[in-house]
Amino acid sequence: MTNPSLRTPSVPTDTPRERVAGFVLLIGMLTLLPAVTTDMYLPSLPDVAADLGTTHAAAQFTITGMLIGGAVGQLLVGPFSDRVGRRLPVLVGVSLHVVISLLCVVATTIGQLATLRVLQGLVSSGATVVAMACIRDRYTGADAAKLMSRLMLVIAVAPLLAPTAGSAIAEAWGWRAVFLALAIVAGVVVLVVARFLPETLPVERRTSAGIGASLRGYGELLRDGRFVALAVLPGLGMAMIFSYVAGSPFVLQDEYGLSPQQFALVFAIGGTSMVTGSQVNAALVHRVGPARLLRLGLPATTLFAAGLVGVAATHLGGIVGLVVALWFTTALLGFVMSNASALALSRHGERAGTAAATIGFLQAGLGGAVSPLVGVLGGDAVAMTGVMLLSMVVALVVLAVGTPAFRRGGWVEMGADRRAGDAAVPADQAALAH
Repeated sequence: MTNPSLRTPSVPTDTPRERVAGFVLLIGMLTLLPAVTTDMYLPSLPDVAADLGTTHAAAQFTITGMLIGGAVGQLLVGPFSDRVGRRLPVLVGVSLHVVISLLCVVATTIGQLATLRVLQGLVSSGATVVAMACIRDRYTGADAAKLMSRLMLVIAVAPLLAPTAGSAIAEAWGWRAVFLALAIVAGVVVLVVARFLPETLPVERRTSAGIGASLRGYGELLRDGRFVALAVLPGLGMAMIFSYVAGSPFVLQDEYGLSPQQFALVFAIGGTSMVTGSQVNAALVHRVGPARLLRLGLPATTLFAAGLVGVAATHLGGIVGLVVALWFTTALLGFVMSNASALALSRHGERAGTAAATIGFLQAGLGGAVSPLVGVLGGDAVAMTGVMLLSMVVALVVLAVGTPAFRRGGWVEMGADRRAGDAAVPADQAALAH
């Protein structure tokens, strides 16, 4: 007998626009979980280092370790979701997230905590893969880019509220209580997804080959140079974000003298930047096109990142100057990550789970590999902003070399690019366009 918690919900009878709104909320919950798991814990990093008798760099690894675990896990979950559907992987993964969060509560050494965080990233990777694959199952091109931008309205809850909540919880009951709160959040996500998330990959569109053959699908993706270039760009954007995420607790609290509560407020203000940028992108993408916005947004982000380094080096404007420069720099990422992801996914709709896993792997992997450079280079504001700039310079080179974005008419070619075998998307994508 089928487990009731795994049974696919019936097709809703509401209007297309309502279906889209509900779909955004459900997918947003999945993408929200990893962000909350990171951001709620951020204000506690100095306390973790002091309580477990370790260094700032070791404490920062509990952030990057989760990214590394998530990167590896997505490579496994992606092909698996193409074979069995989207619901099962996410329900199992988020349920295990609950268990590991509870184990983090009783960790006694930094080694134990770091290991558990890697495992936490590994098991919860299904949430990220399934979210992106579900979008590609239903939407493509500008519609997919618009939906990904709209998701930022939901995802923004993490930087806006999670650090403040985490700071309050840690101040009242200690940093271990933060992981108890994360277990509760993950439990709620499991219940909501089990009840409401529809299966977006019907049986007739699932891959019938074995797992080994499904994994070999990565070979086809990697042979598509344009896909690889586009898939790398969100990863470099994530490297920029996590350089800020990993460095900001120490830069803002130690170098600029903010209290944990002030840090949470400043971090929340920063969280509005990508929301603003992504919503402007959503408003423009149907008229301008994702490829054209990408080739305009990435150079602008790089230019602002260079200015950010100057502000950090001179302390121009103090904390206000740094926050303003950070806000505009990260806002421009709203024109990069959603458009690059949608363009990459449009090339391989026949294996959306595997393609989404590749993009997710690069996001988590590059974020996890690059952000520790902040600590290695000294952990101050110049190191943090310098790594952010480096990420954008590399991204700009990748876009220029790996795609025709900057060639005459290249953005038109990219916007029309879709490989054979793409699955049709349902008619309710028309609701998204209005």
